[in-house]
Amino acid sequence: MNSINPASLKRRSFIYRELVRLGAQFGEINGGAVPLSFGAAREVELASARRLALADLSVMPHCGFKGRGTAEWLTAQGLNIGPDSNKAYAQAGGELAARLAPTEIFLMDSLVGSGALMSRLNAAWTWAEAAPRPQQGYPLPRQDSHGWFMLAGEFAPEMFSKMCGVDLRRDRFAEGAIAQTSLAKMSAIIIRADRKAKDGRAHAAYHVLADVASAEYLWSCLMDAGKEFDIKPVGLQALQDLEQ
Repeated sequence: MNSINPASLKRRSFIYRELVRLGAQFGEINGGAVPLSFGAAREVELASARRLALADLSVMPHCGFKGRGTAEWLTAQGLNIGPDSNKAYAQAGGELAARLAPTEIFLMDSLVGSGALMSRLNAAWTWAEAAPRPQQGYPLPRQDSHGWFMLAGEFAPEMFSKMCGVDLRRDRFAEGAIAQTSLAKMSAIIIRADRKAKDGRAHAAYHVLADVASAEYLWSCLMDAGKEFDIKPVGLQALQDLEQ
């Protein structure tokens, strides 16, 4: 694998220097520098992702919409938006629409990272030329406001218990459930999003979204809390391999 220099691209994680220090090998996805692996054999990183691993997905496409009419407008655009808040709804292309509130949706791309859905929605949304404007919400630049990590592996719920007051065990915190909570003494959004293999097995995985300005702090807290479980950093490739 030929790793690119993340500094050569305009879009890169706020913690890319720490990722470089840890041995990350980067590839370009949708115009951004995404850590694909950390130099270990593919089978080794996959084993880490099954046990306990942390990945930085901050450069992968994500965005948001908020305001009156948001859910209705997104539904009209072909998205699956269910009625319940604090629930993430899977989309046809593998994306997630996380309903944080009745009028707020956080969208995350699939692990392919094409950004096609987000691009289509941002192109489709426009201000009406004159009042009264239709109730269709408004876009939020979540790519700039929220860092995005994924914590994967069977020990993830146990590790979370050291730094979060919400019970995230898989028999208590359902697939697609959202916790808007305090994590490592900062506000965060945690979404259960297990990776499903072709043989039917579901590997525990959680999206973690938080203020991008505190991304380095949160990464270090998660890595420190996972030491007793031999946590490892992994790249996008290991998360994709969980689905094989």
